[in-house]
Amino acid sequence: MWSSLRHLLFPPACCICQQPIAHDATLCRRCSQAITPLPQPRLCPRCALPLPEGALPGTCGSCLNDPPAHRRAVALYAYKEAVRDAILQWKLGGDERAIDWLLTVAGDTLRQTIQPHDLLIPIPMPLARMRRTGQHHAANLCRMIAAITGCRWEWRWLRRTGNQPRQSSLSHKERRNNLRRAFTLDTDHQPTLAGDATIWLVDDIMTTGATLHFAARTLARQHHASAALALARTLRKGG
Repeated sequence: MWSSLRHLLFPPACCICQQPIAHDATLCRRCSQAITPLPQPRLCPRCALPLPEGALPGTCGSCLNDPPAHRRAVALYAYKEAVRDAILQWKLGGDERAIDWLLTVAGDTLRQTIQPHDLLIPIPMPLARMRRTGQHHAANLCRMIAAITGCRWEWRWLRRTGNQPRQSSLSHKERRNNLRRAFTLDTDHQPTLAGDATIWLVDDIMTTGATLHFAARTLARQHHASAALALARTLRKGG
């Protein structure tokens, strides 16, 4: 009776648009129908941007000319509309219900991409910002993905040095300069890896790819190859 009364007084709402929903739902029909995972075969395997119409599957021309340090990139969603709203509500308001829903919908892609013996490494935040906000969103994303795929994750190995400005406030060139010496590896927390394990660098939003590139380059200096995984990807190069 209390449950019925609670739903009557405080009806459940879509965690993206706040419209009323059924008590067993997370998103309203309009928001859920507006969200579609990116078609992986139609993305460049190095930068996760859509390939031109009519192009054969494979690496795009930009990555052939200037390949990123990570050997593979996977983005689950386009960073726009309902997906953008879900991520912003998570990062600014702490509500991760829609993020959990997004990962559940993309569960098949995650399980086909990430093997149980792989390792997830979250892109680290500057320590001062993490202390101020009390959140490490990329680490939380790793936790949720690991629960779906059964793999391991380790947030202490890759560290952020200094206190660089937010990437969102910088141009493409400034982003790259901002990150050239932004990462280091903490050997005290270096994990043991299976011989065929993939190290996945995980971030919530992939924009220019500069953050993931320089994190991968830090690993490459110690002879560790890596791949990149983003929850969402802006669909314009440098956007």
